[in-house]
Amino acid sequence: MELNTRKDFEALAHKLLDPLLPLYSEGCARLQIGDTGASYCRDTIQMEGFSRILWALAPLLQGGGEAPELTRIYQKGLVSGTDPESPEYWGNPGDYDQLFVEMAAIACAILEVPQTFWEPLSDKEKQNLVNWLSTINQHELPMCNWLGFRILVNLALRSVNMPYEPERMELDLQEMESWYIGDGWYSDGSPLNKPQRDYYIPWAIQYYGVLYSVFAADTDPERAARLRERALVFGREFQHWFDENGAAIPYGRSLAYRFAQCAFYSVCVWAGLEPLPLEQMKGIIVRNLQWWMEKPIVDRDGVLNIGYCYPQMFMTERYNAPGSPYWSMKSFIVLGLPEDHPFWKAEAAPLAANPGLTPMYNAHFLMQRTPDGQVNLYAPSEVEQNEHGQFAEKYGKFVYSTRFGFSASRSYVQLEQAAPDSMLAFVISGQVFVRRHSDSFEVKEDRMIATWSPFEGITVTTELIPTEQGHIRRHTIQSPFACTAYDSGFAVAKFTPEFAAKADGCTAEAGNQTQRCTVCGKSGTAQIIECWPNTSLYAPNTVIPSVRYEIAAGTTVVETEITAFAQ
Repeated sequence: MELNTRKDFEALAHKLLDPLLPLYSEGCARLQIGDTGASYCRDTIQMEGFSRILWALAPLLQGGGEAPELTRIYQKGLVSGTDPESPEYWGNPGDYDQLFVEMAAIACAILEVPQTFWEPLSDKEKQNLVNWLSTINQHELPMCNWLGFRILVNLALRSVNMPYEPERMELDLQEMESWYIGDGWYSDGSPLNKPQRDYYIPWAIQYYGVLYSVFAADTDPERAARLRERALVFGREFQHWFDENGAAIPYGRSLAYRFAQCAFYSVCVWAGLEPLPLEQMKGIIVRNLQWWMEKPIVDRDGVLNIGYCYPQMFMTERYNAPGSPYWSMKSFIVLGLPEDHPFWKAEAAPLAANPGLTPMYNAHFLMQRTPDGQVNLYAPSEVEQNEHGQFAEKYGKFVYSTRFGFSASRSYVQLEQAAPDSMLAFVISGQVFVRRHSDSFEVKEDRMIATWSPFEGITVTTELIPTEQGHIRRHTIQSPFACTAYDSGFAVAKFTPEFAAKADGCTAEAGNQTQRCTVCGKSGTAQIIECWPNTSLYAPNTVIPSVRYEIAAGTTVVETEITAFAQ
């Protein structure tokens, strides 16, 4: 797919948005994409679908593009959705309401193109919209990236000379300031309660910080400058999450948002920030979008589906509704740039030279780029205890790879359903137990060490040592009873050209035309785990090469070497 000029980006945006045209309600305030549920009601699900399209539509119009039918729908929908007497009224939000999330896209539409989404409204329609948006100042929000939604709403209200709450906005800004931990990284909430670092930093907290630095540049210049400087620092680190083939590390929650992965660089370009040379940022954005467009992520009508590299519900969060994947439209903020902007003329440049290992001490990661270009993230399994779901899979695996992806378990009643790739899985009384979080960890220049417990009474200290084309795992296991543990490599796609898998002695290997993973443990017995379908984020059918160890009561030390090659 050619993706270089503004026309190319516009065409891609229309390819993703135009299939939605028949799916809007009569009053245009709701978008009925699908029938699966989420943790909020059907009306809110349909409003979410409506709102998220604005992340792309508003910049498209801001930069001079055209979408007359969508523009008509959104002008009408904003009116009927905020009119309390309309049958399509979005409702009066309560504390912690999902509607507050969706207000952010509307706020940005007002900030970016008020001539389209504010000025044409009558006085009564404007007041209805203001009344509805202002409810975000009257309710409690989770103390996480949601505060950015309230900040954006207040910025939008101020921009059109309507009442807003500067004191509330200042408190939110100060709270988010307290989450800053260095090197451009924040935690998504208090570091004491929300320790994990994931995509909510680039596509949410940093994204909103850059937006604030533009929309509040004249009224809060000191903070705006500080937020821009942090974005510059962060952008130099975050580049290491991207593979030269365009993929970004599949890690953490909300991965159904897919190509929002490159949204941070898009907003930097839009805001005139260059944490990397413009050509390199364009390369990251272009290759990431191209990588995604090669995957079956839309249905037969062209509508984004729920999943990752293919339609898949097992990896979703409880807040993933049919319209949720359109959060990925945030990457299209580059369409807010005019036709003569240097971005459209720049050549998409490759990544910087292969750095090998890159410790991210403030983020608590060790990043690796192997000679064949794949990116591996060595993870500490540092997560909040109030889990969203599947935190073990999304944060607790030893290594996450851009070329192999990871698996989300169906259950823990057997290995095949657990699909414990890149994990040390203990089988006790017919149940599978893995690392859910680490009790302690240390990131060093050349390795990561973590202590964790899969089961009461068992303590494991794992040392992960990257090698040129893989890594070594050294586990020191203390157990009061004998049990069995499986140390597994990456999941490899089967039913593919040249697929083969074998377990011979202490070595298990699986490969196909584009992937190969070998697992060797001299004191163990090789095994191939035949995973249940649709557990991997990358392929519907996979196997996992593994080594089985018999763990004796007392202290046992095992060492496993994983090598992995992939195109």
